[in-house]
Amino acid sequence: MKKIFTLFLLLFSLQSVFAQLNLLPGFIRKMYLSKDTSKKPSFVLVPALSSSPETGIEFGGAALLSFYTDTTGNKTRVSNIFGYSSVTTKGQTKLSLNASYWLPDNTFHYTASIAYYNYPYDFYGIGNNTRAADVQHVSEKRYKATFNGEKKLGDYVYIGYVSGFLKYFYQYTLNQEFILHNNPNVEDRHGGANLYIGPSFTYDSRNNNTYTTSGMIVNAYYNLMHGVYTNNSYEGGFFNIEYSQFFLLAKPLVLGLDIQEQSLTGGRSPFYLLPEMGSDEMMRGYYEGRYRDRNFIAGQTELRYRFSKRFGLAGFVGTGEVFHSDFSAAQLKPNYGGGIRYFFDVQKGLTIRMDYGVGAKPTGEARESGLYIALGESF
Repeated sequence: MKKIFTLFLLLFSLQSVFAQLNLLPGFIRKMYLSKDTSKKPSFVLVPALSSSPETGIEFGGAALLSFYTDTTGNKTRVSNIFGYSSVTTKGQTKLSLNASYWLPDNTFHYTASIAYYNYPYDFYGIGNNTRAADVQHVSEKRYKATFNGEKKLGDYVYIGYVSGFLKYFYQYTLNQEFILHNNPNVEDRHGGANLYIGPSFTYDSRNNNTYTTSGMIVNAYYNLMHGVYTNNSYEGGFFNIEYSQFFLLAKPLVLGLDIQEQSLTGGRSPFYLLPEMGSDEMMRGYYEGRYRDRNFIAGQTELRYRFSKRFGLAGFVGTGEVFHSDFSAAQLKPNYGGGIRYFFDVQKGLTIRMDYGVGAKPTGEARESGLYIALGESF
C-alpha cells in the first residue's frame, strides 16, 4: 500500500479553486475532495506517477478500497484492499494485490498479498561499504504470496502467525563478468523458491492505524524458511522487529520515533534474502539494496505538522547500517529530509506524501539522495 505517486498532486494543491468553480466531475470530487466524515466505504482510483532511486520514473495505476467492518463504534480500525500495477523507465514491471482486514473491535487482524515483479536493478555487492564502481545490472523476477493472521489477547496484545511463498529468478548476460559470479560472499546467485511460516507478536496502543498521533506499536515475527523445487536443501530464517511510538506535542504537531532490526539466520546467506537498507519508509535517500548483509538496524524520528485538515509538513532524520555479524557504531550512515502531506480522506486519515531524503556521500561519489511520493505515512 505504500509505494504510489499520483498525477493528482497538483490538483490537490488547487482543490479549493476547482471545488469552488465546480470544474471537476462529481465522482472525482467524491474520491479526492469529499468532506464526508461518516464511516462509509471510500474508493480511490488514480493514475500513478512515481520516482525513486531504484526505479527511475514509474507509471501505472492503483485502486484503494477502505472500509470499516463495524460502523457503530470508534474502536475498529480501517480495513482496506489495495491493487497496484506499474512499469518504470528502468524496465521494471509490478503487479500486486494486498488486503488488510480488521474484525469488529479489532479482535482479529488478517493480511494477505500476492505480487509479481519483473525487477531489473543495480547490484553493488554485499556489505555496508559497497562502491558505485562495482555496480552491475541484474535481471530479477520474483513472485510472492503471503497470508498472516493475529488474534487479540488483551487491550493491546496480538499473537499470530506469518506464512507465505516466494520465488526469485535471475538471468545473466552471457560472457559478462558479474560480481555475483566472482564474489564468494554472494550465495545462490541463480535465485530460489522458499516456503515459510512462523510466529508473530504485536503490541499496538496507537489511537489510529493510518495517521497516528499518540500511542505505540511493536511488531515482531520470525519466518522459518525451507527451500522448495530445485532449491529444496535451503533451510534458514528471517527475524524482524520494529518499534514505533508517537507523541502529541500540540494539536497539530506530532513526534514519531521508529526503530527496526532485521536478521537472516541459518548457515547459508542467499543474497536475495539479505536485509537491505533504503526504501520509502526507512533510510529514505538510499538506493534500495545498495547496502545489504545478514543484519540491518536503523532508527528515525519524524516531526509532523498538520496545518490544515487537508495538508501537512514533515521533517525527518535517521541513521542505520547493515553488517555481517558485528555491529559498529562508527559504520552508521545518516539520512535526513522532509516532505509534504495531502489528506485525501480526512475521516480515515489517509494521506499521500512526497518526501525528499538525503544520505551519505561515499568517497569519490555524489551524495546519495532520492525523491519519494507514497500512499500512507512512512511508519
